[in-house]
Amino acid sequence: MAKKSFQELINSPGMPVLVDFYADWCGPCKAMSPVVQQVAGQFNGKLKVIKVNIDSNQAAAAQFRVQGVPTFILFHKGQQVWRQSGAMPAQQLTQAIQQYV
Repeated sequence: MAKKSFQELINSPGMPVLVDFYADWCGPCKAMSPVVQQVAGQFNGKLKVIKVNIDSNQAAAAQFRVQGVPTFILFHKGQQVWRQSGAMPAQQLTQAIQQYV
């Protein structure tokens, strides 16, 4: 299977896509990992989650002007509809996604 481009991944029809920009050296990113998994589980089958390591995917990080990690960007029908940087409670992440599923 060919590797999909970032653009193809975020243009997922009918399903919002949450992109988690992170780095291995980032403490808050590690803290958010179980939160992201929990939220993804809540929206199982209704949300696609993509984790993007900014160190190995600098082009994607630059394209979306990611300056701090973690940065979460929610795409719906290929459009950026929500964005937040930094750690946050699961409830805040859930509320942001809820209106698009």
